[in-house]
Amino acid sequence: MDRYEPQQIEPKWQRVWEEARAFYVSNPDSPAQAEREKFYMLEMLPYPSGNLHMGHVLNYTLGDVVTHYRRRQGFTVLRPMGFDSFGLPAENAAIRGGGHPREITERNIAAIRAQMHRLGWAIDWDREVSAHQPEYYRWTQWLFLKFFEAGLAYRKAAPVNWCPNDQTVLANEQVIDGRCELCGAEVESRNLEQWFFRITAYADALLDDHATIDWPERTKAIQRNWIGRSEGAEVLFRVEELDLDLPVFTTRPDTLFGATFMVLAPEHPLVERLAAGTEQEAAVGEYVKHTAARSTVERETKEKDGVFTGRYAVNPATGEPIPIWIADYVLMEYGTGAIMSVPAHDERDFEFAQRYKLAVRTVVEPADGSAEESEGAAPIGNEPLVNSGQFSGLPAPEGARAIVEWLGEQGRGRPAVSYRLRDWGFSRQRYWGCPIPIVYCDECGIVPVPEDELPVLLPEVEDYRPKGIPPLASNKEWLHVPCPRCGADGVREAETMDTFVDSSWYFLRYCDPHNDSAAFDRAIVDYWMPVDQYIGGIDHATGHLLYSRFFVKVMNELGLVGVREPFARLFHQGWVRLGGSKMSKSRGNVTAPDQLAEMYGADAVRLFILFMGPADQDMEWTEEGVEGIARFLRRLWRIVNEVASDAAPGMPQEAASPLLRKSHATIARVTDDIGRRFVFNTPIAAVMELVNELARARTDPAARFAAETVVSLIQPYAPHIAEELWERLGHERLWEQPWPVADEALLERDTFELVIQVNGKVRDRIEVSAELPDAELIERAKASPRVQSQLDGKEIRQAVVVPRKLVNFVV
Repeated sequence: MDRYEPQQIEPKWQRVWEEARAFYVSNPDSPAQAEREKFYMLEMLPYPSGNLHMGHVLNYTLGDVVTHYRRRQGFTVLRPMGFDSFGLPAENAAIRGGGHPREITERNIAAIRAQMHRLGWAIDWDREVSAHQPEYYRWTQWLFLKFFEAGLAYRKAAPVNWCPNDQTVLANEQVIDGRCELCGAEVESRNLEQWFFRITAYADALLDDHATIDWPERTKAIQRNWIGRSEGAEVLFRVEELDLDLPVFTTRPDTLFGATFMVLAPEHPLVERLAAGTEQEAAVGEYVKHTAARSTVERETKEKDGVFTGRYAVNPATGEPIPIWIADYVLMEYGTGAIMSVPAHDERDFEFAQRYKLAVRTVVEPADGSAEESEGAAPIGNEPLVNSGQFSGLPAPEGARAIVEWLGEQGRGRPAVSYRLRDWGFSRQRYWGCPIPIVYCDECGIVPVPEDELPVLLPEVEDYRPKGIPPLASNKEWLHVPCPRCGADGVREAETMDTFVDSSWYFLRYCDPHNDSAAFDRAIVDYWMPVDQYIGGIDHATGHLLYSRFFVKVMNELGLVGVREPFARLFHQGWVRLGGSKMSKSRGNVTAPDQLAEMYGADAVRLFILFMGPADQDMEWTEEGVEGIARFLRRLWRIVNEVASDAAPGMPQEAASPLLRKSHATIARVTDDIGRRFVFNTPIAAVMELVNELARARTDPAARFAAETVVSLIQPYAPHIAEELWERLGHERLWEQPWPVADEALLERDTFELVIQVNGKVRDRIEVSAELPDAELIERAKASPRVQSQLDGKEIRQAVVVPRKLVNFVV
């Protein structure tokens, strides 16, 4: 074969790997018997709601490069694959396809599996699991029972996000700008009985354990904001007419004497009771109906509006009755869903008070010492209290402590910590999901299904499409069963679990996927866990990533696993965009990788998706670029084959030549980029440079070594052509060969200290090679952790490079 023919080479090597079981790993009988150190490489599992697109190719090719690199460094690498096959994405795909969810899902899984094989990804397919298989969801149900026994799963009525199109509850993170993330319908607020996991009990642990994991600071910040821990006080406001206390959380109890009205969130559970029987009842009901499901961003940024409830509460500091209002700028996600409004010292409250002509009272002296009415300016330091009874004159922090202590003596307040985080509502009124193993009995109440009766199989129903009630309720034979406790007539839970439950523990099942007597063996899980490198989108920061951390912490406390965190290191890939929009199946703007692989070869597709730019940044997809990479592979093929024919095998013994030095410099650079910097586009450029040098110096004594180096370094990216060329160079099984190591004696040491600035301020200094081009200097500078913390996702408008001196980013 003189020409490069990827359609012949790639199937050949895929067969070789499969026959050799090259990427399958066994669980050791004990960690002590493990021959090599383990490395658990994992990417977020796909929804089988369609075929793969180039966004998936980026994600899984990143993982493939890491897998090959770590294997050749001497690690035993576990890299499994499975399918998040329950839930709304798969069910909506079935509705669009006009078939049964099981049929459509399994057809899509087969298609995706074939695409993955076509791209030659190194996957242990013996460990494949799918959430919709009874062998898997039996143990999802078992884990639910464990959480239920521990008091961490419960049912209650609560306001929820309701999608009228999908006819189901949505988690907060599934509502984008007031609309369903999956179908785009405007979301409504409803008060429904729901199943919840008590994730709030782990709020502090979820915050504290950030210190133990190597995650992007941006992701940790998103989770911190989502959890929203605040220290302050809980204060009780009395509604005498209703013999009712309204608790309010505040971080500024020093301003209590300035509270001139109260505001409740539209979804607050007491809104209906407060408005009942007043002249405002109809107006309140209308306001709640139209505002509660607005997005958080809209509610917090739009012009403030609200409606009076017709009721008053007593300010416990002043004894004065103050009006109770409803307004959507107050969120149930924060505190108690009710605030004391101090318009003199809060901008939002001041705007609201001005609109509705409500009283404004200054209780913290302005910093400039004036006594004039302020416009919502928040106190910032030790300004003294004014108009605050016996506490006037005290510095604000001291006054806050004294006021809380005084309220405590009266039984009207106490120190408190509040969280924005709310318990995780996970039950859905849909068909395609894991059945909740609960039976309702008139005598016994809520009764868990016994473990030996699991799994509770998902039954067939005549019509699984959403219609306002759980579709499972239509299967009467399945629905009506004897109570497991007393034998009387019982009714099964007809709701199903959200797919986030399935994906909160799948990485544990991969470790022991064929265990039919337990979810997994703890010793096996403790060997593989935590996941050493996890790759997936930042859009899951407040959903999957938070829920998985919660699940593992609970399982750790239940003695099921020995780790406290599931993912030791996390990397977020950027979005692959087409025409400026994120490529996704739901948008219908996808490019099929298998078609490109047939045209150009899988190796060209793999190389190009990582060559397009830094993997953690968004990139615009263009098919024309694949042809350029295909030309590079044809050139690589020709040059290496010529060297294999001309150059004698073996390491040159002559004095180090420029080509030999370039080869070792390339080894050092690629190793540093992949292993330390976790950068994937620059190694490809480095190998291309070495190919250029090899083409110019094929008679150099180091030509064969340079050719072997090129092939070895390109292998994680383009494994098919690499294996074929390695064989032509007289060797075997490159996938098993150790990763090359640069000879320190041959490395150029012409380096300098690069100063890195952001907007003119020095943020870091790093040592770099004097040979690096400006583009590489910029990439190295951006990779600095100190610089990343300053950039934090900001757009870089300009990067100024002064060679042998500095890089300055303008953001």
